[in-house]
Amino acid sequence: MLVLLAETVVRKRHLNHVRSSVLLTSAAEHTISSLRPLCGWFMETNMTKKSDKPESPTVALEALVSRANHAGEGLPPVDKWNPEFCGDLDIQIKRDGTWFYMGTPIGRQPLVRLFSTVLRKDEDGKTYLVTPVEKVGITVEDAPFVAVEMNASGIGESQVLTFRTNVGDMVEAGADNPLHFEIIGETDQLKPYVLVRGRLEALLARPVMYELISHGEEIEVDGTKMFALRSKGHVFPVMPADKLAKLSA
Repeated sequence: MLVLLAETVVRKRHLNHVRSSVLLTSAAEHTISSLRPLCGWFMETNMTKKSDKPESPTVALEALVSRANHAGEGLPPVDKWNPEFCGDLDIQIKRDGTWFYMGTPIGRQPLVRLFSTVLRKDEDGKTYLVTPVEKVGITVEDAPFVAVEMNASGIGESQVLTFRTNVGDMVEAGADNPLHFEIIGETDQLKPYVLVRGRLEALLARPVMYELISHGEEIEVDGTKMFALRSKGHVFPVMPADKLAKLSA
């Protein structure tokens, strides 16, 4: 079902119209633009519970796709929108960046990219899909994005670290897009993140993490020697240099 839905989204972009040929309800001849707003649907039924109409969540998802699609090319101003919260949608972003809808992977990258442009993480720490008329909660296992590629240009204070995410965002680490590092577990596992936009971060994939660390150096920060990285004139400490030495021994 989601494959057909994704194909419909792509076809709509190319043909510049809003008619969908994939409706799983008895009203299959209606266009997505005629569907009830998602918030109205939530007033009638709870999406987090089992329903007598199993097709309804798919209809709601199609409606959300339609409104996300009409939010505009590029990145819509989701931080400026303040729509009504409509409840939670059964969408999950796994740690590896794979999106799931109702337990099924969303395999079409154009659909994932579309949803990624209307993601927003609010002060409550939760992540939402936001359009001008609704806000729905989703589940994020770790970070909503994964940095899958990086490039280092320049040296020393002129070095710039650039990352590409799994949904095509390009990010240069710096004051507006800082790197931060978490060290977790008994084995002191390193988890590096880069801020993409708003409060949304990308977890660096393991190969990217290894490449990133290869550009690190010892830098004195507030009187302490730190293993750190430079990008766009800023220093991002990873851990004390002596702790790194012990872990490497």
